[in-house]
Amino acid sequence: MTPDWLADAVLYQIYPQSYADSDGDGIGDLPGITARLDHLAWLGVTALWLSPCFASEFGDAGYDVEDYLAIAPRYGTTADLVALVEAAGRRGIRVLLDLVPGHTSHRHPWFRHSAQTPGDDRYIWSDRITAPVGEWIPNQGARGGFYRANFYPIQPALNFGYARPDPAEPWRQPVDAPGPLANRAALREIMAHWFDLGVAGFRVDMASSLVKDDPGYRETGRLWGELRGWLDAHYPDRVLLAEWGDPALSVPAGLHADFFLHFRGRAMRSLWDNGTGSQGTWAHGEPCWFDAAGRGSTAEFLTAWRHAEAAVDGRGQIALPTANHDFSRLACGPRTREQLPAAFAFLLSWPTLPVIYYGDEIGMRFVPGLPEKEGSQFGTEQRQGSRTPMQWDDGPGAGFSTAPAADHYLPIDPDPGRPTVAAQRADPDSLLQHVRGLIRLRRGTPALGPTGSVEVLYEDYPLVHLRGGTHLVVVNPRRDGVEVALPRTLGRGEPLAVHGVELAGGTIRAGGFSYGIFRLRTST
Repeated sequence: MTPDWLADAVLYQIYPQSYADSDGDGIGDLPGITARLDHLAWLGVTALWLSPCFASEFGDAGYDVEDYLAIAPRYGTTADLVALVEAAGRRGIRVLLDLVPGHTSHRHPWFRHSAQTPGDDRYIWSDRITAPVGEWIPNQGARGGFYRANFYPIQPALNFGYARPDPAEPWRQPVDAPGPLANRAALREIMAHWFDLGVAGFRVDMASSLVKDDPGYRETGRLWGELRGWLDAHYPDRVLLAEWGDPALSVPAGLHADFFLHFRGRAMRSLWDNGTGSQGTWAHGEPCWFDAAGRGSTAEFLTAWRHAEAAVDGRGQIALPTANHDFSRLACGPRTREQLPAAFAFLLSWPTLPVIYYGDEIGMRFVPGLPEKEGSQFGTEQRQGSRTPMQWDDGPGAGFSTAPAADHYLPIDPDPGRPTVAAQRADPDSLLQHVRGLIRLRRGTPALGPTGSVEVLYEDYPLVHLRGGTHLVVVNPRRDGVEVALPRTLGRGEPLAVHGVELAGGTIRAGGFSYGIFRLRTST
């Protein structure tokens, strides 16, 4: 069973180094997040996911972990995390951390020992370079040979075994070899350590990648199924959210939820991807539905969602993010902030787990052309443009130090008209106020949540769908208005959240960049 709190959650992703700086050193930290919890409680967020905050050299922004049981000093201490968890809990907000199970830093004590010690197979070792050639790195330790790395050379891959061992290739150990079994046990120890301190769960980095050469992810699925059984027995109210990108596979395997993501399929990209920003190799010029000219379609998303929904079959959640630390923000390229309310209306009225990337609630833009920082430039992926500091107020640096000595992270959005939390809190018509109102409506209206039925009446422009048989949702993300006739009599519509949409009799009039949510009343 999935904990009830996850089914009704509104999740918010925080990139710790960019969110809130409490000590003026130019880097966000845990006390800074704690000081900003009132903003998230006011917004209606019920769960936070923090990108990696463990000890690291930050060659890949914290995804190169040196110690899974220690907080990076730049962010604070374990006591600071416990204080954050407790303060968030008093506001009805749970805290999730980011677990990186597939690799460590080359500075991790596990790797330092393995690099010196033949027979220590916590990592994948070979006496020669083999396929995939680019992932094998010469070892500088006494053991010699080569280790397999994930992503950057500083990230040696932990050994969870190969689904297809081969005696002629001894690095292909089976999943039940001593090294892989030791790593499985370590995952339980790491999770238990933080669960016992009050952490509500983990977002699992690259959850599909642990077992190598695994056609159909059979052994990977067994691994997560085993961990889920342990979790249900010992920590039944905690959750694991997969960075897998295929909920139809990952949730039946044992993860509580999985995201539609940019690197697997078109479900997410067919909605938000306008071909600019950090998408890099994932952008192929296809139009998206969230396009001002109205060139896209909801067909790809609806097909993917229906397939995933049938496979999940109530056993977990399908998560839909506005963006993330690897993918462009909603506001990028030609897309303007006036388009964003319609995007949030869709996100918060569809039966998926909504995930808001920090700053998207105020329309922060993807910033092109920034310098590489802490591994943010990955091939053609300019991920730094989605990692700029949260814009809290109208002062210099938006809450982050701008002194030259504090050149630790990235500059603020150079847009002189940049949005800030303070300004939008004071503006009743701001994007932030739209988002807050839509979250409150979703949380207070079961028909709009994950269990309410959905019937699509019109696809594309506008998208018109009926939730729970009682609530009509209209979303028009294009610049031009449109008028359509309802296919059948639905009764009178009581407006609950309306932005440029009129419902008159059997006709819907939707202005440009508009949305409307109506409670249906039977005509008498």
